[in-house]
Amino acid sequence: MPAEDGGRAQLFKNSSRADDSRRNRQDMVSKLRKDKRTEQMLKRRQVVEDSENEVTEKDCNAVPQPDPIQIKAVIDNSNDITVILGAVQNCRKVLSREQSPPIDEVIDSGLLPKLVQYLLCDDNPALQFEACWALTNIASGTNKHTKAVVECGAVPHFIKLLSSEHVNVCEQAVWALGNVAGDGATYRDFVINCGIIRPLIKLVSPELSMSFLRNLSWTISNLCRNKDPPPTMETIESLVPTICNLFSYGDKHVLSDACWALSYITDGSNDRIQKVISSGIVSRLVELLGHSEVLVVTPALRTVGNIVTGNDEQTQAMIDQGALKHFEKLLWHKKNNIQKEAAWTMSNITAGTKHQIQAVIDANLLPYIIDVLARGDYKTQKEAVWAVTNMTSGGTPEQILQLVELKALPPLSNMLTVQDPRTVTVALDGIHNILTAANKVSEEVCSKVAIMLEECGGLDLVEKLQEHENERIYAKSALIIEEFYKGEDGENEELQPQVNNGQYMFTAPANNSGKISF
Repeated sequence: MPAEDGGRAQLFKNSSRADDSRRNRQDMVSKLRKDKRTEQMLKRRQVVEDSENEVTEKDCNAVPQPDPIQIKAVIDNSNDITVILGAVQNCRKVLSREQSPPIDEVIDSGLLPKLVQYLLCDDNPALQFEACWALTNIASGTNKHTKAVVECGAVPHFIKLLSSEHVNVCEQAVWALGNVAGDGATYRDFVINCGIIRPLIKLVSPELSMSFLRNLSWTISNLCRNKDPPPTMETIESLVPTICNLFSYGDKHVLSDACWALSYITDGSNDRIQKVISSGIVSRLVELLGHSEVLVVTPALRTVGNIVTGNDEQTQAMIDQGALKHFEKLLWHKKNNIQKEAAWTMSNITAGTKHQIQAVIDANLLPYIIDVLARGDYKTQKEAVWAVTNMTSGGTPEQILQLVELKALPPLSNMLTVQDPRTVTVALDGIHNILTAANKVSEEVCSKVAIMLEECGGLDLVEKLQEHENERIYAKSALIIEEFYKGEDGENEELQPQVNNGQYMFTAPANNSGKISF
């Protein structure tokens, strides 16, 4: 969405601009979605528990703790390593408060250089662990807080701790680096350039605890995040095999982060999309579209949606792996955001070749697309408009008129009433394309479709749009009237569409038996 704020889309096929055929997430920055992952998930370490003392975050909030200045004074005035360890532990605890941890006060007290210094104490892993934990919590704050940790020189020491023989220290370093990398492209690249990738991916092993594996997958996903600029191709090539390896684990959190990592990678140029396709992971991605957990389905669908913004061959790769069979369920999912992403994905597939449009038809997805166009929430409807109009732009007349038989004209016409000029323009394009396709079949079929548009109220809405202040909307609505309604004196009963089991059937008059019949 999610675009994520800044990312994930490419733009569309507009009937008037062939080069706009597929919608990527550049245009969906504010349109398609804001990433549902909060900043807490992207940069997360507020303490759950202290394994030695079983001190929970709730306890940290309830028990009075010394302030940072007092902690700094204890450290400065003692050579007793036990006293220093206790002081650093107190520092970590105050930084673990659920509400308003005193990060600025800790930084202003001058504690950061001391905490970084204790990362070097290989002979005291408990002190390393507490110092690393405290720095992790500082880096989980704002950009200013992360910057303070980086500028104190902590990152190279964190990376060194990835090779620590003490698992808790190593895991804490992974978390700290994930927080720094998750701050943005600048610090992501800084962490990468400091040499994180090789020791990090070396850690991935079935022997790890699930907690550790989750932290690893999350940190790896943060190394793929952000687009300004995106990670280098060298970075992507180094990470993709390990990310694919994470798909072999059944844990929903690991799978979710692995999918998010691929969604970040595929939210870019076609060569990046191809790296994911060539990895052989596409079939597993498609399988995860049917996962029971929204936590997994959301990024899996995002990745599939990103892939089909690529070229026709890349889109076909998803179709060939059976992705379409999941979209009945996705388009009717209980979560509006998944419906919306599914409709967006459909819009990029219907922006493809006639063969790909036929695959959507053969998968019986048109009724579902039309249903969300009619009854989905507004954001989903906007995506469904694109799915329909893209199909009218690239489909054959026979394919396009199936939309009419499935009663797409009423909900498509209703989208002429929305406030967003772009959506109105897309709906007008769809209506014009449908009438044009009908006219290619025969004048009689075109007249029938024109009558249907009038009967559902679409013609009245098109006529009103001739007074719209937007010049494109005015021009498109006037074109529809000029081409298909000008000089019409009345209706020809012979041209009325027949209704069979609730569906409109198009049949040419008897004296034109050679015409195509639907």
